[in-house]
Amino acid sequence: MKQFERKIILFDFFAINLAWYCYYLIRVEGGIVGYQIRPDLILPMAIMYIFWMALFMFFGLYRAWYAKSRTDEFAAIFRAISIGCLVLFFVIFFDDERNATYSANRSVILMYWILMVVFVGGGRIVVRSFRKRLLMQGIGLRETVIVGTSQKAIELYEAVKKYPALGYNIIGFISVRKPSKNLPLQVLGNLREIPKLIKLHNVKNILLAVDSEQKETILNVVTLSTGYDVSIKIIPDMYDIISGQARTNQIYGFPLIEIMPHIMQPWEESAKRLTDIIVSIIILTLSAPLWIFIGIAIKLNSSGPLVYSQERVGKNGKIFRMHKFRSMYQDAEAKTGPVWATSNDPRVTSVGRILRKTRLDEIPQFMDVLRGDMSLVGPRPERPHFVEELSKEIPLYKRRLVVKPGITGWAQVKQGYDTSLDDVKSKVRYDLFYIENMSFRMDIKILIITFYTMIAGKGN
Repeated sequence: MKQFERKIILFDFFAINLAWYCYYLIRVEGGIVGYQIRPDLILPMAIMYIFWMALFMFFGLYRAWYAKSRTDEFAAIFRAISIGCLVLFFVIFFDDERNATYSANRSVILMYWILMVVFVGGGRIVVRSFRKRLLMQGIGLRETVIVGTSQKAIELYEAVKKYPALGYNIIGFISVRKPSKNLPLQVLGNLREIPKLIKLHNVKNILLAVDSEQKETILNVVTLSTGYDVSIKIIPDMYDIISGQARTNQIYGFPLIEIMPHIMQPWEESAKRLTDIIVSIIILTLSAPLWIFIGIAIKLNSSGPLVYSQERVGKNGKIFRMHKFRSMYQDAEAKTGPVWATSNDPRVTSVGRILRKTRLDEIPQFMDVLRGDMSLVGPRPERPHFVEELSKEIPLYKRRLVVKPGITGWAQVKQGYDTSLDDVKSKVRYDLFYIENMSFRMDIKILIITFYTMIAGKGN
């Protein structure tokens, strides 16, 4: 988490607790509610702080808000606080109904809502205004490069320099063709050097200033920067190139279009992770007795470990070890090296075929989901060897790495195991469709289809 986001969390700690303290003073010391026993201050304050922190994280209020309007942020805070207070109102209401009592807390919840909006919402505006002032002074800018060296690139540079509050620190240009004369900054390198330049200069933003007919250049930039924590933006006159895969971001009258934006809403991301944790715990708990029978079957069928692990490439290119019940003979690739699976793969044991048909071989992967290396739904994680090879063959293949890999996914339910390069190309189209249309509802749909596949024994 970035330093500024940590400061926002610290500020909210004081604002939320101050709002509760003022509410306590008005409610208790002001005599609005009569109490036979004076209520405690500290424990309810701690519970409410945890409640609001969880709710704010659920709504994505601790994301980086570079180049975002303070009005937009206040609206997001206002919405989260309103929903939170509505939840509190109904919790108090149902508790009163259950105990056949009336609580005056219901009538003063509006007062608490006002205090939260003033202290947290108003305070955020003050903090962001201070943040904007720092950016205007050149403090806290994010390293940015411009792809292109034509007159259009120079004009984009001059336009961005007028709006330092956008948070861009232009450090140089990346050449596509022969550079124009009198560039205001140095040329850092060419397109092929983008991955190296991102790591060398800690680049966080890439601004494209190329002609609208240069579609290949845009695809190259997206491909080369995939797997890195960078945002790619272009000027609006090239919208037709990536129509349907962009989001306009306009502030201070300066419009930019974000290529390949993050589709999922913050609450959906939170719900997705919560579902990952809950389902994984349930599956691992319920399947515990099965481990004994599966282990015995695997051991009787062939020699080797019960569970095998293998290096896979995860989100943003992170290497992790994925775990599965062993369904192949031990050292199945010792002589051949990494090769594609086939429909009647001789490396698969007889017990392994049953495990694959019912997807039971995937059970240990729920431990990887709990650790956060994987999700229930996402593109299948591939081995580093194949990732490098397929990236050379398939444009935008590494785009799959912008999300966590999954046990199941849109490509998996639409198509079986990969047996050839054509299969992989087909599955990449499904993966890209999933990434560009990610939603919690779509995840639930995929999980239901996967469950049916397991019950029907239609796995591969």
